[in-house]
Amino acid sequence: MTVELQRPATRRMLGTETLLVLGLSLGQSAVYATVSIVAKLTADGPLSKQTAALNTSVSPRPWLDLTYQLLGIVFALLPVLLAVHLLARDPGDPARTLGLDARRPGQDLTRGAGLAALIGLPGLALFWAAAQLGVNATLVPAALPDLWWTVPVLILAAVQNSVLEEVIVVGYLTTRLRQLQWRVGAIVATSALLRGSYHLYQGFGAFLGNVVMGVVFSLFYLRTRRVMPLVVAHTLLDIVAFLGYALLPREWFDWL
Repeated sequence: MTVELQRPATRRMLGTETLLVLGLSLGQSAVYATVSIVAKLTADGPLSKQTAALNTSVSPRPWLDLTYQLLGIVFALLPVLLAVHLLARDPGDPARTLGLDARRPGQDLTRGAGLAALIGLPGLALFWAAAQLGVNATLVPAALPDLWWTVPVLILAAVQNSVLEEVIVVGYLTTRLRQLQWRVGAIVATSALLRGSYHLYQGFGAFLGNVVMGVVFSLFYLRTRRVMPLVVAHTLLDIVAFLGYALLPREWFDWL
């Protein structure tokens, strides 16, 4: 005789699952970012004179540094696989549920490029204003040494950031909060504020800019049910930021 062990997921189970996924991924990043901004604000010197560096070197030994960079990218994507695995318990294919498939490549690329332009150009203006007001730390988007693997690693890091953030903070979180019967406004606000909070280590301008980005991306996802254009948009934004800083004259970025 076969005993059926499967139980339907309760609201409590879904809520606990969501908190655990966030705690293992970007919720944890939000806590660390909050501690980081408090540390910056209580340190000697103004916030604008402090630095927030991304994509930093881990070892002075190039091959060891490359190994650490690749391991960091791979392990950062594990929460995404966990989220997709947990969504597989729901009816239907989780990739289709999230809109993380290749059914509409042309449309996804076009929409992603449009979103990147919509977010990127005003975002530059906001970063400039935040720098003038002194409410951001000095941002260093790429602090890797000039080696043969620097550009490929920066591109991989951009893809990793995009997949992690858009799948977890938009696709997965929106899906679970809708199942928990949250109102649309609360879902959008929660997703946007979470996105802003794990960028707090960069300063308050970065927090605000990412909250606005989060609102736009969440509304787009609620309308289209496709996370792939968001991944494309975010990847394009990060590639431009990372490679631009790494390859262009450094004085062009003094305003950051």
